[in-house]
Amino acid sequence: MYDAILVATDGSETAAEAAEHAIELARRVDATLDVIAVLESRTEYDNAIVDPAEVDRRRRERAGETLEAIAESAADADVPIETEIRTGVPSEEIVAYADERDVDAIVIGARGRSSLRGALLGSTVDRVVRTAARPVLVVGEADRGR
Repeated sequence: MYDAILVATDGSETAAEAAEHAIELARRVDATLDVIAVLESRTEYDNAIVDPAEVDRRRRERAGETLEAIAESAADADVPIETEIRTGVPSEEIVAYADERDVDAIVIGARGRSSLRGALLGSTVDRVVRTAARPVLVVGEADRGR
């Protein structure tokens, strides 16, 4: 059913939960796992104090650390993995990657780094669900009492 699964991460707790779910799913169905981190390109820095190059370097470093942690978990589960960092509009990059790699399913966390739950659900997750040409599994928070 699934030979290749894509999980998208932004380093949030819910994305980590989605990654764990994707690793276990890939292990159970003997699929490969692709992991993508997308650095939002629409963020603008209009403050002369902030060095955009330094901000980008730090964001890439954090994304790399997140991908490395997921890769270690996948290796522990004997799941083959490919990772990639992209820059762009997250929903567009996730769907484009899924199309390019012809993955069978996308796994994504229900809420990302945004402190406003509706902001992400109304944007990245919603757009991925609406535009992807493959099943999208949205993984919620472990604490369902919120």
